[in-house]
Amino acid sequence: MTLMTIADSPHSIALGSAIGIFFGFTPLYPFKTLLSIAAAWVCRCNKVAAAIAVTVHDIVIFAMPAIYFVEYKLGCWILQRPPPQRLRITHFQVSDYLHWGFFLRVVWPALIGSLFIAVPSAIATYLIMRLLVSRARSEGPPVGTS
Repeated sequence: MTLMTIADSPHSIALGSAIGIFFGFTPLYPFKTLLSIAAAWVCRCNKVAAAIAVTVHDIVIFAMPAIYFVEYKLGCWILQRPPPQRLRITHFQVSDYLHWGFFLRVVWPALIGSLFIAVPSAIATYLIMRLLVSRARSEGPPVGTS
C-alpha cells in the first residue's frame, strides 16, 4: 500500500519497483539496496519504490537460498563450467566480494544465472505495478462519502 500512495507517476513507481525486484534476484547481497537506488536514480524513476521493492523481495521470498543455488547452477551451465562437487555454504562478507577468485568462482556464475530469473520478474513487476497504481489512482473516493 505504501507504493500506491507515493506522489509520483505510475510509470516511475512501477519502474522503481521493477528495478528493486531485479536487484533482489542478484547475488550481490551486500550491495542490492544501494545498486537499486543508484539504478533508479540513473533511470530517473522512484528511488523509494526501488528501495522498498528490494527490501520486500528479501523478506517475502523465503526460498531465496534455493533460488540462489539454482541461479548458480544455471550460470555454471551457461558458462560451460562444471560446478564444484561440493559447495560449502557460508556467510559471505563484503570483503569476499572484493577477491577476484571468489568473484569468478561463485559470484559471476550466480550473476549470469540470476539474469534469467531477474529480467522476467522485473518485467512482470513493472506491468503489474503500473496497472495496480493506475487503477488505484483512477478510482476516486467511494460514493456517498464526504
